[in-house]
Amino acid sequence: MIKFSREISLLFFLLAANLTGQSNTLTGTIKGRLIDKDSKSALIGANVIVVNTTIGTSTDTEGNFELIGIPVGSYSMKFSYIGYSKVIKTDIIVRPGRITFIDGELVSSSIKTDSIVVTGGYFTDSEIQPNSITGFSSEEVRRAPGSGGDVSRIMLSLPSVAKINDQSNSLIVRGGSPIENIFYIDNIEIPNINHFPMVGSSGGPIGILNVDFIKNVTFYSGGFSTVFGNRLSSVMDIKLRDGNRDEFDAQLDISFQSIGGIIEGPLHDGSGSWFLSARKSYLDLIFESVAPGEAMPDYSDSHFKLAYNLSKNHKISFLNIFSRDRQNMNYKKAIENFKDNYFDIKVDMNTAGINWQYLWDKSGYSNFTISHLYWKDRKDVKETRTRMQRAILNSDEQELRLRNTNHYRINENHKSDFGFDVKYLFNIYDNLYASRVDILGQSFPELHVQTDINYFLISGFMNYMYDTNNNFSLYPGLRLSYTDFNNKFIIEPRFSATYSFNNVTSITASFGIYSQSIPAVFLAQNKQYKSLDNPEAIHYVLSFNHILEEDVKLTLELYDKEYSNLPVDPSRPQLLIFDESIFNISFDGHTGLISKGIASSCGIEMSVQKKLAKNIYGLIAGTYFRSGYRDLNGKWQDRIFDNKFSFTIEGGYKPDNKWEFSMRWIYAGGAPYTPFDIETSKEAYSGVLDQARINGERLPDYHSLNLRVDRRFHFINSSLVIYFSIWNAYGRKNIYAYSWNELKNEPREEMQWTSIPIFGLELEF
Repeated sequence: MIKFSREISLLFFLLAANLTGQSNTLTGTIKGRLIDKDSKSALIGANVIVVNTTIGTSTDTEGNFELIGIPVGSYSMKFSYIGYSKVIKTDIIVRPGRITFIDGELVSSSIKTDSIVVTGGYFTDSEIQPNSITGFSSEEVRRAPGSGGDVSRIMLSLPSVAKINDQSNSLIVRGGSPIENIFYIDNIEIPNINHFPMVGSSGGPIGILNVDFIKNVTFYSGGFSTVFGNRLSSVMDIKLRDGNRDEFDAQLDISFQSIGGIIEGPLHDGSGSWFLSARKSYLDLIFESVAPGEAMPDYSDSHFKLAYNLSKNHKISFLNIFSRDRQNMNYKKAIENFKDNYFDIKVDMNTAGINWQYLWDKSGYSNFTISHLYWKDRKDVKETRTRMQRAILNSDEQELRLRNTNHYRINENHKSDFGFDVKYLFNIYDNLYASRVDILGQSFPELHVQTDINYFLISGFMNYMYDTNNNFSLYPGLRLSYTDFNNKFIIEPRFSATYSFNNVTSITASFGIYSQSIPAVFLAQNKQYKSLDNPEAIHYVLSFNHILEEDVKLTLELYDKEYSNLPVDPSRPQLLIFDESIFNISFDGHTGLISKGIASSCGIEMSVQKKLAKNIYGLIAGTYFRSGYRDLNGKWQDRIFDNKFSFTIEGGYKPDNKWEFSMRWIYAGGAPYTPFDIETSKEAYSGVLDQARINGERLPDYHSLNLRVDRRFHFINSSLVIYFSIWNAYGRKNIYAYSWNELKNEPREEMQWTSIPIFGLELEF
């Protein structure tokens, strides 16, 4: 199959080298709308300019603009309006005979001194001032080398995200666990956006979302406002675009792992729109060439969105995201490839929601969202050596949510965000955890969990923004929550302040208390867990931002996170359950958890980011951090995601409108691990850790180079993008972990991916 992949890749390159398009004579259209970010009201007469050209226009009475006859290619556009910070958007792709939609939100300036003028540009106002925020456009996600169009994998370039495992896109944010992250899509909370997810966690190997529908992504790695809650580490806020309101469009996508398509079009003479995406994997046809001996994954997903303007001030939208996952390893294959377990996995996940947006003329707006999550998880795992049952997991998790967010601009200096979240969980668990010897060599009896978990979580939040006239801003906030599961009332104050030295340099400091519910799959294992406290983290962040050039930003951040009330198991006093469960891909039975866990993470991060102003873009980022926990014996241990340091260089070069070359190189320190007690492990035929050296050793340092080439072809009414990428281009043998091979009764190295050629095409018609 490797030979097949190479032949296909060679064919694509020959096609790219010999075919000629007519990009100099073909044209497309750019349409969009400019609005006030605070009120979502139209900006009338705003300037719209295509950068480095003489092409431009102004918005009409509805804030709309249209540019016809633009030669195909990649452009940047500048939006400006009197009294507002200008915005420059990059990576605007014009395709032949097609309409490219681009919307802009401008922020009014409250600074009125003669010597200081607030100017925006390639970085949004939120990226320049508040801390721990990074934004990406859909094109930046699509083309990122090593991401495969996965919105989570592009975050691995950021200094705040640790590099752990090529096979997973789990986000390890500032020393935290994947349990500590959350996603929002169009104001709808989604706990996981990945195929083959782990119940209670946020990671997985393959992303669900189709990047072609992503409008933009904002990633908060700490210190986020009270608008977001119930997570300790990070928030990813994803906005999807609407479908085409003017014409019917279609697209065919073929990649190394799946085939899919997109259709979209208008509703009711452009008053609304819809889009539909569907994808099906064929990894089972090529998986032997990439990871021989592994279980064959089979997945599919679909997205549907409908948006409709009821009137000038009222808009409704419906969103549905579905995924289906299947994976099977039979006994014969497990024996042949020395796998400890053989299993059958079936996971279905669906999120549906309706959002109503109401504009209050020019003073603000509201969003009301009602959504439903259904997560069906079936896993049957048996031990290969003995063929005995290891676990049977049958869970049905459902959540019904009501969310309201409001933004009110009192005047130019005073603004407020406020609203509420209501969530009702009704989960059913029928999980069997077989008797076993755990990783510390202790024998545990069989645990059969048959229970329902039903409870309310109600939250209210307020965030106040005060901009003075002397470059100083204050952002106090408060979030209040109550859950009837453990009858807990939680208060989370948060505060940040920003001082702008001038129009290019600012410093922000923030403090906040963050609380999170324990995953229900833990709570179901013992009725006494109603008494557990919610885990808590206090964030301290200091951020320095400086615009070196209009398209180049320097960021320096220092942070400290202090954890408390983490669940720990007295029978395993040396281990931190939040970390070990994720690392071992199993929430093994725990019958005696207590809320005594203490942890800490602190570090310094630096990054220089360059947007695509002309033909070069990139990011250079580095971090040094330490993350540890205090075990129940009072000893401080390194957390298993504590790399200590990482360095990333990523960038690309676009010599013209046809070719694009990009790369990403990551170097990270080795993560901690605990060596096995060899003699005890051999006696038990199972890996038993050396309790005297918990996380006392480190894996070899990680480094990897990803390369990518894109070639665009333009035809009369269609366009074609062909891309070729190599992950781990120089074949670095990175070790993910050391495990115990129960069949051979000896330790083994768990290797990350070797060199993988990846190809794909996108045909728009």
